[in-house]
Amino acid sequence: MRVVSTGEEREREDEVLDAFARHLDLQRNLSGHTVRAYLGDVASLLEHCREVGVRLHEVDITVLRGWLLAQQRRGMARSSLARRVAAVRTFSAWAARAGHLPADVGARLRSPRPDRHLPVVLDVPDAGRLLDAARERADEDEPAGLRDWAALELLYASGVRVSELVGIDIGDVDLAERTVRVTGKGDKQRVVPFGVPAGRALTAWLDRGRPRLVGPRTGRALFLGVRGGRLDPRTLRGQVHRLAAQAGVADLAPHGLRHSAATHLLAGGSDLRTVQEVLGHASLSTTQRYTHVTPERLRAAYTQAHPRA
Repeated sequence: MRVVSTGEEREREDEVLDAFARHLDLQRNLSGHTVRAYLGDVASLLEHCREVGVRLHEVDITVLRGWLLAQQRRGMARSSLARRVAAVRTFSAWAARAGHLPADVGARLRSPRPDRHLPVVLDVPDAGRLLDAARERADEDEPAGLRDWAALELLYASGVRVSELVGIDIGDVDLAERTVRVTGKGDKQRVVPFGVPAGRALTAWLDRGRPRLVGPRTGRALFLGVRGGRLDPRTLRGQVHRLAAQAGVADLAPHGLRHSAATHLLAGGSDLRTVQEVLGHASLSTTQRYTHVTPERLRAAYTQAHPRA
């Protein structure tokens, strides 16, 4: 492989990435997580360009397609490839306007069809068993057990993403109204209700668990790690896996609780628009892909609506 990037060229690429980061943060108002992901994707493209001997201003659609093909051959999932396409299309449009590219070469780049695999969905009894396992562990009155019980109850009750859950502050929770204010993608906020069991678990955590973990790094974070800082999503994912094994239900990640919540809302008679609001989807089509209609709900709707059912 021929590498043509000099130190000066590499410095220029870093300056371009810094400017792109400011654009994503200040003008596009994307979340910090999305900004980091997009920058990583563009950095991967620039590394590919160095490997094939192409400078930034020489990038064209053939280079972009070759980069994606290399990612695919390395076994990258379609969902990750689709995100990389989105990142590079955004970068290409911005770089063309800023004069770093002669044209918007990414406009013709097409995203691969995403995989349609649905995450694990628990039925209602299994969801109950998982939450019972979390409650039983909380009965030991250890702060981590109380926290995990409250976190799982809120994940299932509200359908929030794990990244949204760990970002919740104390002031976002209204125990009297049983609602929580959530900051989702693009810093968009929504208010989501939760039920009595989640309220009970949150009260136990706030009264008996959280005060014992509070430290200098705590701030207003609702859920804390054992060192007093905001809870790490990886810690919660690990706890969900362990509690699923303990409860004897299908192994799942926190996202499986989100999908289970959406599925059970639909099965209970909720309409797609309501589920869209609860999940924080910008488009109803996203909700339609994310959820699935249960056979029981389909039959009930058919029986009710069709004149010769």
